Amino acid sequence: MNVRTLCLSVLYECDATGYDIRRMCVEGECAYFVEASFGSIYPALARLEKEQLVTSRTVPQEGKPARKVYSITDAGRKEFAEELSAPLSPDTFHSPFLLLARFVSILPQDLVAARVQEQLERLAGERKALEQLKSDHPDNPADCWVINYGREVLGVAEKYVRTHMHELITLSRADERKDAAE
Repeated sequence: MNVRTLCLSVLYECDATGYDIRRMCVEGECAYFVEASFGSIYPALARLEKEQLVTSRTVPQEGKPARKVYSITDAGRKEFAEELSAPLSPDTFHSPFLLLARFVSILPQDLVAARVQEQLERLAGERKALEQLKSDHPDNPADCWVINYGREVLGVAEKYVRTHMHELITLSRADERKDAAE
């Protein structure tokens, strides 16, 4: 999925500003699909508008700058369905924790133990956030399926880290002078 498709997905369900779309991509239900920055969202919205897949209107706000609110057109709805019908690209997964794990041998054990604990807390927090998201969207079976999938993936990751954390900690440096002795 790309930012263009992500914008269409948000607008398929409701009108939104670029800021609203960004917020949904960072802390909302779209955070699990693709990373999107303001630097990619606004150009995508401009292209979508030029292609007449979305429209925009200016909404004045008292004491604040006017908001530019985007809406999807019928052509945009059709385009979104076509993009969803295209073959899927592989899922992407990026993990700073796994980079740390890959180079664990150069790090002290107490630091690795702390990072492992942080990762466990992060995974538990993400699962809790999905629980909240599920309670916010109990009536949509597709949303529930996606949320349950995410919960299971996080649960497996948490179980693996918890089960094998001592193994990872043991692979780390026992003391600060290992590199100096070599």
